[in-house]
Amino acid sequence: MTAAQPQLSAQLLEPLYDAVTAIMVAFHTLFKTVGLPPGSGWAWGLSIVGLVVVIRILLIPLFVKQIKAQRGLQVLQPEVKKLQDKYKGRTDPESRQKQQKEMMKLYKDNGTNPLASCLPILLQAPIFFALFQVLNGIGKTPALGKGFLSDRAAAQAADAEIFGAHISDRFLGADSVTVQIVTVILIILMSATTFITQKQLMSKNMPADAMNNPFAQQQKILLYVFPLIFAVSGVNFPIGVLLYWLTTNVWSMGQQFYVIRRNPSPGSPAYEALENRRAAKSKRHMGTPATVPSGAGSDASSPATAPSAGASAATGAEAGAGTRPAGQRQQPKRKRKR
Repeated sequence: MTAAQPQLSAQLLEPLYDAVTAIMVAFHTLFKTVGLPPGSGWAWGLSIVGLVVVIRILLIPLFVKQIKAQRGLQVLQPEVKKLQDKYKGRTDPESRQKQQKEMMKLYKDNGTNPLASCLPILLQAPIFFALFQVLNGIGKTPALGKGFLSDRAAAQAADAEIFGAHISDRFLGADSVTVQIVTVILIILMSATTFITQKQLMSKNMPADAMNNPFAQQQKILLYVFPLIFAVSGVNFPIGVLLYWLTTNVWSMGQQFYVIRRNPSPGSPAYEALENRRAAKSKRHMGTPATVPSGAGSDASSPATAPSAGASAATGAEAGAGTRPAGQRQQPKRKRKR
């Protein structure tokens, strides 16, 4: 790598530094205005949370495309498997080229793209890297600012404490047990939310017939690989980065839960649960079958033509007053004396 390449990369990231730090500084100003001490960890920590919220709101259209692309890939897996079986064992370049063309035609005809499912992650990666560099600058001695974050503000953020640990502290090289405890808790929460997000996607939003294809097997592997990667690499992340990644994981988990509940994949357990909820709601609106009139043409035994309970009771009372049971002797009536 030449000396010009890092300089070029830095120039390309400058707009991201400006965007990230502008959002952080704006939120920090807001929290300072509402009464939080400017040098507190809560002011800077909540600024990072605000940054996540803004970024994830901007990424919602891409998230919707990602969900549609993943659903399309799940539906197409049987067709993909047929193509793979068709060209199985053929290693010549011509067969591989034909398979690739048919695969791309299959994706195009069905309006999906394998890369669309990775698009939000790919677009968020530069933002994450820019934030990492900003927080890494805060952790330097002396603290260095980037973009709209001045050196003075960076020094203030570096000294800010949250849960007894500085935002710029890492697990590796920590000189305090408190810092290690805070970082370990954040790493565990970060890994757990990653696992839960992937787990609910597989267990609730994938049809049963799609669980045995190669795509599902790959998802099962990633279910355990991603949390492990976060756990191993997290020991070198500043607390600010851990807080950012935990917040974005919680957002992803809640957003995905909402989408799966409201718009699940056909044939998935979540889709069956949605149909059951719709049926129960429809039943509540229509009422129970016993209260619905049976309509014209019903026989005498139907609820519509059967006598009411009040009428039956009245009839019984009248019968009791005017008749006597069979075999019972009638009592003589006494005459009044004049």
